[in-house]
Amino acid sequence: MKHQWKPLMLVAYVFIFTGSIICMNDVLLPSLKDFFHLSYVQASFVQQSFYLVYLIFPIPIAYYISRYGYKTGLVTALLVCSAGSLLFIPAYFGASYALCLASLFVISIGVTLVNVAANPLAALLGDPSGSHVRVNFVQLFSRIGYSVTPILATRLIYGSGNTIRFHIPYLILGVGTLLLAIFIFFSFFPSFKPDVLRGFSFFRILKESRRYPQLFWGAIIMFFYVGAEACTAGFFISYLKEVSGFTAAQTARFLTYYYVASTVVSLIGIYLLRIVSAGRLVALFGVGMVLMYLLAALTRSGLNPYYMIGLGAFISIMFPSLFSLGIEGIGNFTEKGSALINIAVVGGAVFPPLQGMVADAKGVQISYLVPCCCFVLIVIYGIFCDRRFLILKATLSGENSK
Repeated sequence: MKHQWKPLMLVAYVFIFTGSIICMNDVLLPSLKDFFHLSYVQASFVQQSFYLVYLIFPIPIAYYISRYGYKTGLVTALLVCSAGSLLFIPAYFGASYALCLASLFVISIGVTLVNVAANPLAALLGDPSGSHVRVNFVQLFSRIGYSVTPILATRLIYGSGNTIRFHIPYLILGVGTLLLAIFIFFSFFPSFKPDVLRGFSFFRILKESRRYPQLFWGAIIMFFYVGAEACTAGFFISYLKEVSGFTAAQTARFLTYYYVASTVVSLIGIYLLRIVSAGRLVALFGVGMVLMYLLAALTRSGLNPYYMIGLGAFISIMFPSLFSLGIEGIGNFTEKGSALINIAVVGGAVFPPLQGMVADAKGVQISYLVPCCCFVLIVIYGIFCDRRFLILKATLSGENSK
C-alpha cells in the first residue's frame, strides 16, 4: 500500500489547525461572555456565526474546487482562516462583538473549504485501496488540535491575571495558517480536479431525497445532532463554572479530558462497528448520551464534571456513523446525499441560542435538557436504521438460501 507522504503530511498539518480553530469556539464563548458582559443567548451567537456558513457555502465551495483544484482550494482555505483569525485583533482593540462574530463567519468559510477539499485530497494521495486509511490518518491530526487547544488557549487568554485577551490565540492561528498556506503553495501536489455535477440545488436535492427514507430522515437527524454537539461543547466551560465552581484552568483541563475521551472511544467504536450494526451502535450510544445529559442537568455532586466527560465518550462515534447511515444504499445519489447532510450541519447555528434562552431563564445546568431532547430523536433514528438493517439482512439471507 503506497502513500504520497509529503503532500499527505501537509494535509494532516492543515487538520491540526482546523481542529484548534473549531475547538476555540468552546473556549471563546465564555471568554467573550465575560469580556462583553453578554447574556447566554448573546454569547451563543459565537456558535451561530460559525455554523450558519454551512447553509450558504457548501455548494458554491464545491464549484470553486471543481474549477481550480484541491491544492488551490486548500491554500485558499488557509488564507481565509488566516484573514478571519487576524480580524480578531481589531475586534479586541475596538471592543466590537459584531466584528468578533464576523471574524468567526469568515473563519468558518475557510474551515468549510478545508472539509470539502482536504478529505477527498487525502483519499487520492496514494493507492485507491488505502484511501480510507489516509482519510482516518489525517482526521486523527484534528484530534491533536482539539486536545491541546483548551489548556493552551485558556492560558493565552487569561494569562496570570484577570485580563481577558481573546485575540492572542487567534493571532497565533492567523500567522500559523498563513505560513502553512505559503508552504503548501510552493510544494508539489498531484493535479486533481473533482467532477461536480451541474444543477445542484438544495430544494431539488431535498425533494429527491424523499425516495430514500434513511437519507431524508438522516439529514434531519444530522441537523439535530450537530445542534446538540454545538450545545454540549459550547456551554461546557460555563457549566463547570456554574455547577462545580471551577476556575478557568480547571475547566480547560476537563474540556481536554472531554476531547481525549472522545478520541479514545472513537477508536474503540471502529472495532465495535465490525460486530454491531451502525444503527444499533448509534441507538446504544444515544441512550448513554441521554443518561449523561439527565444526570448532568438534574443532579449536583462531585460527579458532575465526569458526567460531562461521559458525554464526550458517548458522542464520539455519532457524526461518522450518522453520516454513513444517511448515505447507505443510495447508489448514484450519494454525491447529492452527502451535500444534503453537510448542509444539515447548520443545526449548530439553531440550537445554541435555544439553550442560551433556557440558560438565561433557568441556569446553565438545566439548559442541558435541550441537547438531551435532540438525542432522544437520535436514539429513535438509530433503532429505525437497525431494524432496516435486520430486514435487509433477512431478505438477503432468504434469497441466498433459494
